[in-house]
Amino acid sequence: MSALSPEEMARRIGGGLLSFPVTPFGSDLGFDETRYRANLDWLVGYEVAGLFAAGGTGEFFSLTPAEVEQVVRAAVAETAGRVPVLAGVGYGTALACEMAVAAERAGADGILLLPPYLVFSEQEGLAAHVVAVCRATRLGVIVYNRDNAMLSDETVERLCGLCPNLVGYKDGVGDIELMTRIQSRMGDRLTYVGGLPTAETFALPYLQMGVTTYSSAVFNFVPEFATGFYAAVRRGDHLAVAAGLRDFILPLIAIRNRRKGYAVSIIKAGMKVIGKDSGPVRSPLTDLTGAEVAELAALVDKIAAKPGQPT
Repeated sequence: MSALSPEEMARRIGGGLLSFPVTPFGSDLGFDETRYRANLDWLVGYEVAGLFAAGGTGEFFSLTPAEVEQVVRAAVAETAGRVPVLAGVGYGTALACEMAVAAERAGADGILLLPPYLVFSEQEGLAAHVVAVCRATRLGVIVYNRDNAMLSDETVERLCGLCPNLVGYKDGVGDIELMTRIQSRMGDRLTYVGGLPTAETFALPYLQMGVTTYSSAVFNFVPEFATGFYAAVRRGDHLAVAAGLRDFILPLIAIRNRRKGYAVSIIKAGMKVIGKDSGPVRSPLTDLTGAEVAELAALVDKIAAKPGQPT
Protein backbone atom coordinates (compact mmCIF):
# COMPACT_ATOMS: atom_id res chain seq x y z
CA MET A 1 0.00 0.00 0.00
CA SER A 2 1.24 3.48 -0.87
CA ALA A 3 2.39 5.76 1.93
CA LEU A 4 0.61 8.63 0.13
CA SER A 5 -3.05 9.39 0.71
CA PRO A 6 -5.10 10.11 -2.43
CA GLU A 7 -5.03 13.81 -1.60
CA GLU A 8 -1.26 13.81 -1.02
CA MET A 9 -0.67 12.00 -4.29
CA ALA A 10 -2.81 14.53 -6.16
CA ARG A 11 -0.92 17.46 -4.63
CA ARG A 12 2.43 15.91 -5.48
CA ILE A 13 1.66 15.32 -9.13
CA GLY A 14 0.04 18.74 -9.53
CA GLY A 15 3.27 20.48 -8.66
CA GLY A 16 5.49 19.43 -11.55
CA LEU A 17 5.98 17.66 -14.85
CA LEU A 18 4.63 14.12 -15.36
CA SER A 19 5.66 11.41 -17.80
CA PHE A 20 4.84 7.95 -19.11
CA PRO A 21 7.96 5.76 -19.30
CA VAL A 22 8.09 3.43 -22.27
CA THR A 23 7.88 -0.30 -21.58
CA PRO A 24 11.04 -1.88 -23.04
CA PHE A 25 10.75 -5.15 -24.95
CA GLY A 26 13.46 -7.61 -25.89
CA SER A 27 13.94 -9.25 -29.26
CA ASP A 28 11.28 -11.80 -28.27
CA LEU A 29 8.90 -8.92 -27.40
CA GLY A 30 8.96 -9.91 -23.74
CA PHE A 31 9.17 -7.27 -20.99
CA ASP A 32 12.80 -6.22 -20.45
CA GLU A 33 12.76 -5.39 -16.75
CA THR A 34 16.50 -4.69 -16.56
CA ARG A 35 16.28 -1.99 -19.23
CA TYR A 36 13.07 -0.62 -17.69
CA ARG A 37 14.70 -0.21 -14.29
CA ALA A 38 17.76 1.45 -15.83
CA ASN A 39 15.55 3.90 -17.73
CA LEU A 40 13.58 4.76 -14.60
CA ASP A 41 16.68 5.28 -12.50
CA TRP A 42 17.95 7.72 -15.13
CA LEU A 43 14.65 9.59 -15.47
CA VAL A 44 14.06 10.17 -11.76
CA GLY A 45 17.35 12.04 -11.68
CA TYR A 46 15.47 14.89 -13.36
CA GLU A 47 12.73 17.09 -11.95
CA VAL A 48 9.64 15.00 -12.48
CA ALA A 49 6.60 14.99 -10.19
CA GLY A 50 5.24 11.56 -11.06
CA LEU A 51 5.53 8.63 -13.45
CA PHE A 52 2.74 6.57 -15.00
CA ALA A 53 3.77 2.93 -15.21
CA ALA A 54 2.12 0.92 -17.99
CA GLY A 55 0.36 3.98 -19.35
CA GLY A 56 -0.44 4.82 -22.94
CA THR A 57 3.16 5.51 -23.99
CA GLY A 58 4.05 2.41 -21.98
CA GLU A 59 1.88 0.35 -24.36
CA PHE A 60 -0.71 -0.57 -21.74
CA PHE A 61 -2.98 -1.78 -24.54
CA SER A 62 -0.47 -4.46 -25.59
CA LEU A 63 0.30 -5.81 -22.10
CA THR A 64 -1.43 -8.65 -20.31
CA PRO A 65 -2.84 -7.92 -16.83
CA ALA A 66 0.00 -9.96 -15.33
CA GLU A 67 2.54 -7.91 -17.28
CA VAL A 68 0.93 -4.65 -16.12
CA GLU A 69 1.37 -5.72 -12.51
CA GLN A 70 4.96 -6.77 -13.22
CA VAL A 71 5.72 -3.39 -14.82
CA VAL A 72 4.14 -1.48 -11.94
CA ARG A 73 5.94 -3.57 -9.33
CA ALA A 74 9.29 -2.96 -11.07
CA ALA A 75 8.61 0.79 -11.24
CA VAL A 76 7.72 0.96 -7.54
CA ALA A 77 10.82 -1.00 -6.57
CA GLU A 78 13.21 1.02 -8.75
CA THR A 79 11.92 4.49 -7.91
CA ALA A 80 11.83 3.56 -4.21
CA GLY A 81 9.63 6.46 -3.17
CA ARG A 82 11.60 9.10 -5.06
CA VAL A 83 8.51 9.98 -7.14
CA PRO A 84 4.89 8.82 -7.05
CA VAL A 85 4.14 5.91 -9.38
CA LEU A 86 0.66 5.73 -10.89
CA ALA A 87 -0.55 2.59 -12.62
CA GLY A 88 -2.62 2.38 -15.76
CA VAL A 89 -5.81 0.32 -15.51
CA GLY A 90 -8.55 -0.16 -18.07
CA TYR A 91 -10.67 -2.41 -20.29
CA GLY A 92 -14.06 -3.55 -18.95
CA THR A 93 -15.21 -2.78 -15.43
CA ALA A 94 -14.44 -6.19 -13.92
CA LEU A 95 -10.95 -6.30 -15.39
CA ALA A 96 -10.24 -2.66 -14.51
CA CYS A 97 -11.20 -3.37 -10.89
CA GLU A 98 -8.91 -6.40 -10.79
CA MET A 99 -6.07 -4.34 -12.21
CA ALA A 100 -6.65 -1.58 -9.65
CA VAL A 101 -6.41 -4.17 -6.86
CA ALA A 102 -3.23 -5.54 -8.43
CA ALA A 103 -1.72 -2.04 -8.70
CA GLU A 104 -2.37 -1.42 -5.02
CA ARG A 105 -0.85 -4.80 -4.21
CA ALA A 106 2.23 -3.87 -6.27
CA GLY A 107 2.72 -0.69 -4.25
CA ALA A 108 1.49 1.96 -6.70
CA ASP A 109 0.68 5.42 -5.37
CA GLY A 110 -2.30 6.02 -7.63
CA ILE A 111 -4.42 4.88 -10.56
CA LEU A 112 -4.89 6.33 -14.03
CA LEU A 113 -8.22 5.02 -15.30
CA LEU A 114 -7.93 4.66 -19.07
CA PRO A 115 -11.01 4.47 -21.34
CA PRO A 116 -12.96 1.21 -21.46
CA TYR A 117 -12.32 -1.18 -24.31
CA LEU A 118 -14.15 -0.72 -27.63
CA VAL A 119 -17.64 0.39 -26.60
CA PHE A 120 -19.25 3.82 -26.40
CA SER A 121 -21.48 4.31 -23.37
CA GLU A 122 -24.01 6.67 -21.83
CA GLN A 123 -23.06 8.83 -18.85
CA GLU A 124 -24.80 6.46 -16.42
CA GLY A 125 -22.70 3.54 -17.59
CA LEU A 126 -19.46 5.48 -17.54
CA ALA A 127 -20.24 6.73 -14.04
CA ALA A 128 -20.92 3.19 -12.81
CA HIS A 129 -17.58 2.12 -14.31
CA VAL A 130 -15.66 4.86 -12.50
CA VAL A 131 -17.45 4.22 -9.20
CA ALA A 132 -16.65 0.52 -9.34
CA VAL A 133 -12.94 1.13 -9.93
CA CYS A 134 -12.74 3.79 -7.21
CA ARG A 135 -14.41 1.46 -4.73
CA ALA A 136 -12.07 -1.39 -5.61
CA THR A 137 -9.02 0.46 -4.25
CA ARG A 138 -7.94 2.86 -1.55
CA LEU A 139 -5.58 4.57 -3.98
CA GLY A 140 -6.26 7.95 -5.52
CA VAL A 141 -7.81 7.69 -8.99
CA ILE A 142 -7.40 10.00 -11.98
CA VAL A 143 -9.91 9.65 -14.81
CA TYR A 144 -8.62 10.08 -18.37
CA ASN A 145 -11.27 11.95 -20.35
CA ARG A 146 -10.84 10.99 -23.99
CA ASP A 147 -12.17 8.91 -26.86
CA ASN A 148 -15.07 6.75 -25.63
CA ALA A 149 -14.81 7.90 -22.01
CA MET A 150 -16.03 11.48 -22.15
CA LEU A 151 -17.51 12.54 -18.83
CA SER A 152 -19.76 15.59 -18.64
CA ASP A 153 -19.28 18.23 -15.97
CA GLU A 154 -22.47 17.03 -14.25
CA THR A 155 -21.16 13.46 -14.16
CA VAL A 156 -17.78 14.55 -12.81
CA GLU A 157 -19.49 16.46 -10.03
CA ARG A 158 -21.64 13.46 -9.15
CA LEU A 159 -18.63 11.14 -9.17
CA CYS A 160 -16.68 13.43 -6.86
CA GLY A 161 -19.54 13.20 -4.39
CA LEU A 162 -19.65 9.40 -4.60
CA CYS A 163 -15.90 8.72 -4.69
CA PRO A 164 -13.66 10.53 -2.17
CA ASN A 165 -10.59 8.92 -3.77
CA LEU A 166 -11.39 10.37 -7.21
CA VAL A 167 -8.78 13.12 -7.07
CA GLY A 168 -7.76 13.90 -10.63
CA TYR A 169 -9.08 14.70 -14.07
CA LYS A 170 -6.86 14.26 -17.12
CA ASP A 171 -7.98 15.93 -20.31
CA GLY A 172 -7.16 14.18 -23.57
CA VAL A 173 -9.45 16.04 -25.97
CA GLY A 174 -8.85 19.78 -25.67
CA ASP A 175 -12.48 20.81 -25.21
CA ILE A 176 -11.91 24.21 -23.58
CA GLU A 177 -15.59 24.75 -22.85
CA LEU A 178 -15.89 21.39 -21.06
CA MET A 179 -12.73 22.05 -19.06
CA THR A 180 -14.11 25.44 -18.04
CA ARG A 181 -17.41 23.91 -16.94
CA ILE A 182 -15.71 21.20 -14.90
CA GLN A 183 -13.36 23.65 -13.21
CA SER A 184 -16.23 26.01 -12.50
CA ARG A 185 -18.11 23.20 -10.73
CA MET A 186 -15.22 21.46 -8.98
CA GLY A 187 -12.60 24.15 -8.31
CA ASP A 188 -9.66 22.69 -6.40
CA ARG A 189 -11.51 19.48 -5.52
CA LEU A 190 -9.56 17.87 -8.39
CA THR A 191 -6.03 18.08 -9.74
CA TYR A 192 -6.21 18.83 -13.47
CA VAL A 193 -3.70 17.21 -15.83
CA GLY A 194 -3.07 18.07 -19.45
CA GLY A 195 -3.09 14.84 -21.42
CA LEU A 196 -3.45 15.70 -25.07
CA PRO A 197 -1.01 14.01 -27.46
CA THR A 198 2.21 16.04 -27.37
CA ALA A 199 0.84 18.08 -24.48
CA GLU A 200 3.54 20.73 -24.86
CA THR A 201 1.53 22.34 -27.68
CA PHE A 202 -1.32 23.10 -25.25
CA ALA A 203 0.69 23.69 -22.08
CA LEU A 204 0.76 27.50 -22.02
CA PRO A 205 -2.94 28.15 -22.71
CA TYR A 206 -3.92 25.37 -20.33
CA LEU A 207 -1.82 26.89 -17.56
CA GLN A 208 -3.97 30.01 -17.84
CA MET A 209 -6.92 27.74 -16.99
CA GLY A 210 -5.26 26.40 -13.86
CA VAL A 211 -3.91 23.17 -15.38
CA THR A 212 -0.55 23.22 -13.63
CA THR A 213 0.80 19.93 -14.92
CA TYR A 214 0.82 17.76 -18.02
CA SER A 215 2.27 14.45 -19.12
CA SER A 216 5.29 14.72 -21.40
CA ALA A 217 6.09 11.74 -23.58
CA VAL A 218 9.29 13.34 -24.92
CA PHE A 219 10.63 13.44 -21.35
CA ASN A 220 11.55 9.80 -22.02
CA PHE A 221 14.39 10.72 -24.37
CA VAL A 222 15.00 14.48 -24.04
CA PRO A 223 14.44 15.09 -20.31
CA GLU A 224 16.55 18.26 -20.24
CA PHE A 225 14.43 19.78 -22.98
CA ALA A 226 11.16 18.57 -21.43
CA THR A 227 11.89 19.93 -17.96
CA GLY A 228 13.24 23.19 -19.39
CA PHE A 229 10.14 23.61 -21.52
CA TYR A 230 7.90 22.96 -18.51
CA ALA A 231 9.83 25.54 -16.48
CA ALA A 232 9.38 28.06 -19.31
CA VAL A 233 5.63 27.35 -19.33
CA ARG A 234 5.32 27.81 -15.57
CA ARG A 235 7.13 31.16 -15.62
CA GLY A 236 5.13 32.35 -18.62
CA ASP A 237 8.15 32.71 -20.91
CA HIS A 238 6.34 32.95 -24.23
CA LEU A 239 9.52 33.39 -26.28
CA ALA A 240 11.15 30.25 -24.87
CA VAL A 241 7.96 28.24 -25.31
CA ALA A 242 7.60 29.42 -28.91
CA ALA A 243 11.22 28.49 -29.64
CA GLY A 244 10.77 25.02 -28.16
CA LEU A 245 7.65 24.44 -30.20
CA ARG A 246 9.27 25.71 -33.41
CA ASP A 247 12.59 23.93 -33.07
CA PHE A 248 11.47 20.56 -31.71
CA ILE A 249 7.84 19.87 -30.82
CA LEU A 250 6.16 20.87 -34.09
CA PRO A 251 8.73 19.09 -36.33
CA LEU A 252 8.34 16.01 -34.11
CA ILE A 253 4.56 16.21 -34.52
CA ALA A 254 5.01 16.33 -38.29
CA ILE A 255 6.76 12.94 -38.15
CA ARG A 256 4.28 11.57 -35.61
CA ASN A 257 1.28 12.43 -37.79
CA ARG A 258 2.47 10.39 -40.75
CA ARG A 259 1.12 7.08 -39.49
CA LYS A 260 -1.40 5.86 -36.98
CA GLY A 261 0.18 4.78 -33.72
CA TYR A 262 3.32 6.85 -34.19
CA ALA A 263 2.53 8.82 -31.01
CA VAL A 264 3.96 5.81 -29.15
CA SER A 265 6.39 4.56 -31.79
CA ILE A 266 8.22 7.88 -32.04
CA ILE A 267 9.02 7.80 -28.32
CA LYS A 268 10.49 4.30 -28.62
CA ALA A 269 12.50 5.60 -31.59
CA GLY A 270 13.73 8.49 -29.47
CA MET A 271 15.06 6.05 -26.89
CA LYS A 272 17.02 4.34 -29.64
CA VAL A 273 18.40 7.68 -30.87
CA ILE A 274 19.90 8.55 -27.49
CA GLY A 275 21.46 5.12 -26.98
CA LYS A 276 18.85 3.72 -24.61
CA ASP A 277 17.26 1.31 -27.06
CA SER A 278 14.08 -0.07 -25.50
CA GLY A 279 13.23 -2.42 -28.31
CA PRO A 280 10.39 -2.32 -30.82
CA VAL A 281 6.73 -1.58 -30.28
CA ARG A 282 4.36 -4.53 -30.13
CA SER A 283 1.80 -5.05 -32.85
CA PRO A 284 -0.59 -3.71 -33.92
CA LEU A 285 1.71 -0.67 -33.77
CA THR A 286 4.58 -0.28 -36.23
CA ASP A 287 8.02 1.22 -35.75
CA LEU A 288 9.38 4.28 -37.51
CA THR A 289 11.31 3.70 -40.72
CA GLY A 290 15.08 4.10 -40.75
CA ALA A 291 14.76 7.42 -42.56
CA GLU A 292 12.29 8.69 -39.97
CA VAL A 293 14.58 7.66 -37.12
CA ALA A 294 17.34 9.66 -38.82
CA GLU A 295 15.02 12.70 -39.02
CA LEU A 296 14.26 12.37 -35.33
CA ALA A 297 17.97 12.07 -34.52
CA ALA A 298 18.61 15.31 -36.37
CA LEU A 299 15.94 17.04 -34.28
CA VAL A 300 17.48 15.76 -31.06
CA ASP A 301 20.91 16.95 -32.20
CA LYS A 302 19.45 20.37 -33.07
CA ILE A 303 18.05 21.08 -29.63
CA ALA A 304 21.17 19.72 -27.95
CA ALA A 305 23.30 22.17 -29.93
CA LYS A 306 20.98 25.17 -29.73
CA PRO A 307 21.83 27.50 -26.83
CA GLY A 308 18.38 29.10 -26.92
CA GLN A 309 16.46 25.94 -26.01
CA PRO A 310 14.11 26.35 -23.03
CA THR A 311 16.36 25.11 -20.27
